[in-house]
Amino acid sequence: MGLDAVVLAAAGLRRLGLDDAIGELLPLDLFPPSPGQGALGIQVRADSTELREILSTVGDKTVDAQVRAERALLAELHGGCSVPVGAYAETEPGGFLSLFAQVTSLDGARRVSGSLSGPVGEPEKLGAALAEKLIDRGALSILEGIRGVSAVAR
Repeated sequence: MGLDAVVLAAAGLRRLGLDDAIGELLPLDLFPPSPGQGALGIQVRADSTELREILSTVGDKTVDAQVRAERALLAELHGGCSVPVGAYAETEPGGFLSLFAQVTSLDGARRVSGSLSGPVGEPEKLGAALAEKLIDRGALSILEGIRGVSAVAR
């Protein structure tokens, strides 16, 4: 099988010391990652008090807010792993969170994108607000078309 290109995560190649193998980095405004990409979640039993205390000291509150904003957007769009929704949140100076998102048709012919900023302490509101903005721009028609194709394919 001949390949014209292979798309891999740059972070993985860097971890393997293969920085020289990176030919091009895809721009985030055209190729945002899946919401919550790279986030790690840990589930602990409610009665595991000691383990819960240990884990409460681990993590990054900024990254947590970013992931919560991205996931709130996805939930508002009723998306999941099989729909082309990308989102990328960044923390800005002054306690603000910026969120960029995009919904793309399967053939790439239609794309709806947008961005918003809001308080870092309200990531779910930010995600929901941006989802509404994308819906107003036609994201639901793209997603409904994809879901119709997915339902037929199953």
